[in-house]
Amino acid sequence: MTRTLVVTNDFPPRQGGIQTFVAALLDRRPPDSLVVLASDSPGSAAHDAALPYPVVRRPTGMLLPTRATARAAVELVDRFGCDTAFFGAAAPLGLLAPTLRAAGVRHLVGATHGHETGWVALPGSRQVMQRIAAGLDVVTYISEYTRDRLEPALGSRARLAQLSPGVDVDRFTPQADGTAVRARYGLGAAPVVVCVSRLVARKGQDVLVAGWPQVLARHPGARLLLVGGGPAEASLRRAVAGAGLQDSVVLTGPVGHEELPAHYAAGDVFAMPCRTRRGGLDVEGLGMVFLEAAACARPVVAGTSGGAPETVREGVTGHVVDPRSPAAVAAALTGLLDDPVRARAMGTAGRAWVEQRWSWSTIAADFARLLEP
Repeated sequence: MTRTLVVTNDFPPRQGGIQTFVAALLDRRPPDSLVVLASDSPGSAAHDAALPYPVVRRPTGMLLPTRATARAAVELVDRFGCDTAFFGAAAPLGLLAPTLRAAGVRHLVGATHGHETGWVALPGSRQVMQRIAAGLDVVTYISEYTRDRLEPALGSRARLAQLSPGVDVDRFTPQADGTAVRARYGLGAAPVVVCVSRLVARKGQDVLVAGWPQVLARHPGARLLLVGGGPAEASLRRAVAGAGLQDSVVLTGPVGHEELPAHYAAGDVFAMPCRTRRGGLDVEGLGMVFLEAAACARPVVAGTSGGAPETVREGVTGHVVDPRSPAAVAAALTGLLDDPVRARAMGTAGRAWVEQRWSWSTIAADFARLLEP
């Protein structure tokens, strides 16, 4: 059987989108086909002991393409007979690819996520990405948006192939129960718009708050539930207080991953009007929250940033709106709250689309094909 060496700085128990992505891919591979080289983090020993494949941790919180990392990777290639390698994030660990090829690895795949679009936009880091791609056989991308940014810079140095994150359709499901969440935050039977995301400027929670009075003008009993924590929390709380919205806007603070399905389910509509910032360097690579909400059978309202529009079938599973216009965002939300039957139909269509296109079983099959030389 082909053995794959996975080299990744992003791996549980550390939390984050790339960590979740890499772990979910590996969960769906034959355990005896894997060995992982990763950075260390608190709780890693107990976490790794429960895994069915070996994990070797370097004594560092940040795995970089150093000589020590290269030696450790080559040792694992020799010990386990690895003939393929997968970099959980191609930049910068993909710089190790030539060393691994010289050690006998025949096929090398590197994943990109969202931040690499910023790398290729700047001359110095673009050259690094070109070096990385030249050492790989396949560079993956998560959305057509990211492909459109990567392809002109990387050219024919490596084959580009889509490998998007997937949704656990057994966890994020229409059967998720939001009753306890509604009770916790005193939402009662009110119409609820929910946003699940880190509280950072790109995600657009400030635009939701700015447009919320227009929603209340038509639906006075509606509630806005902002789920998550982050650096923008203090400014959002000030904006809510300044607009006198304390009775209709709830900020939950950070919420554990296991509670997310119930928080999606507490809403009637999901909205995150994400916007691109910093001249394109701060952009939404895809937007898994839209797909998780759709898997819970909720209609979604997305912004135009990066790959976010690719998570929505316009007019079928939700709407894509101008994320810099509170009025446009409010109009989309009001339209869905006005017509609950249409909103539920969009949610049903979203669930079906996620099952077909975005489930982990589909993504795992894509990954298996990409690992074949």
